[in-house]
This record gives sequence, structure tokens and C-alpha cells, in this order.
Amino acid sequence: MMQPVLETRNLSKAFGAIKAVDDVSFALQKGELLALIGPNGAGKSTCFNMLMGQLKETSGEVMLHGEKITGLLPRQIWRKGVGRTFQITATYSSMTVIENVQMALLSHHREIMRFLPYATQRYRTEALDLLNMVNMADQADRHCAVLAYGDLKRMELAIALAHNPSVLLMDEPTAGMAPKERVALMQLTAQIVQERGVSVLFTEHDMDVVFGNADRIMVLNRGRLIAEGNADDIRNNAIVQDVYLGGGSVFGAQEGELNA
Repeated sequence: MMQPVLETRNLSKAFGAIKAVDDVSFALQKGELLALIGPNGAGKSTCFNMLMGQLKETSGEVMLHGEKITGLLPRQIWRKGVGRTFQITATYSSMTVIENVQMALLSHHREIMRFLPYATQRYRTEALDLLNMVNMADQADRHCAVLAYGDLKRMELAIALAHNPSVLLMDEPTAGMAPKERVALMQLTAQIVQERGVSVLFTEHDMDVVFGNADRIMVLNRGRLIAEGNADDIRNNAIVQDVYLGGGSVFGAQEGELNA
């Protein structure tokens, strides 16, 4: 079996007597789109924060390409090829779309201070290629402040891809988007995964998005993984149904959204 791109081994985080993440082990394979779902307070964000080094684990370890990255600083983990997008889009609103991507490319090439005064002249072709990948090239010279929210999320994806990550962590990537925009963004992400071989771990509360795009789904509840499998496995899992609705099917054809 191939070595996982990203792996957790018995990862745990306690806040006093409360175990926010409890003995979580999973493996993310190359080119896989893996969903992590669960009710509010299940421990998903805590898990993400440990993967990125923003929160120190109580016990366990995180491996990237077989190398232990537990204890590294967030920037060190980012340099090793782990990118992240956030629920709240963080961009320079005073800059244009392409300038935001150029800034990310300058950072990737460690030229952010050296070439800052000439930022708009550096890596424009590469930035346009990334924007084209997320269908934003036609808006390259628009200011971010006037973009629709869905366009901001696509630009954020281009920024995340600027340092050529092998792993992309997407925390609620479609939060605040209209239903059609959600589906479109995740279809775009799935296409990028296929084309570039990037491995993606994402959290999501819209089950249509999860079931329609994830290769595999993990369910977290009260800090513990309670189920794992494909869409049909999760739909038909009695334990998962009980967690979400206290019994009864929550995964019908028109299930809509779940808290995550």
C-alpha cells in the first residue's frame, strides 16, 4: 500500500478534563478528497488546528509524507507543503485579484520583502495561470472589495495553490455561499485534485456537497471518529443517523444541510 500523504496517529487534545479530540487516527492518500463531518463541537476545527501546528496536541503525532511534523510551527508546516483555506476569507481588499495572488507567489519564492515595491511586476504570468485554473482570469484586475463572496472564495483557492501544496486543508470552504455556488466550488476543487494530484481534507456542513464530491467521509462526534466510508456507507450508518437526529434517516435525496 502506498504511503499516505498525511497521517494522524492517536491524535488527542484535552482542555482540562474535556477531550476535544480523542485518539483520532486517519490517513489521507495522494489525490484523495476526504471529508471530515460532525455536529457542532465535534472537534473538527481543533483537529485542523493541530494539523497546521496552530494548536499543540496533548498526545499523538502527525506525519507528512512519512515525516513527523508534530511540534513544528505553522509556517514550517506550510513550507513543507500543507496549505489551508478558512471559513472567513482573508485577502487584501485594497489590492486587485491578481495582486493578491502575486503576493502569495512572492511569499512562496521567499521574495516578499526584497520585491515588495515591485510586487505587481513579479509572477504575473504564473498568477494568471492560477486564476485561470479557478475561472477567475477575467476578473484579474478587479479590486477584491467589489467581488462577490463566491468569487472571493475562488480567489482564496488560487492563493492557497500558489505555493504548490501537496495537501490542502479546507475548513468550511463553502460557508456563506449560495447552494449553487457551493456545488460549483467543490466541483472545481475536485477537478484541481484530479489535475494536480493534490490531497484535500475538508470540513463541510452541506451534505449534498459532501456526498457529491468526497471520495471518502469520516464522521467525528465528541472528539472521536465514529464512522468512515463512502457516501452510501455513511448514509446507511445507524450510529451516524443517531448522532445527527436521534434516529431516523437524515440522508434523504433532499437532505440539505447539517450542522458541522
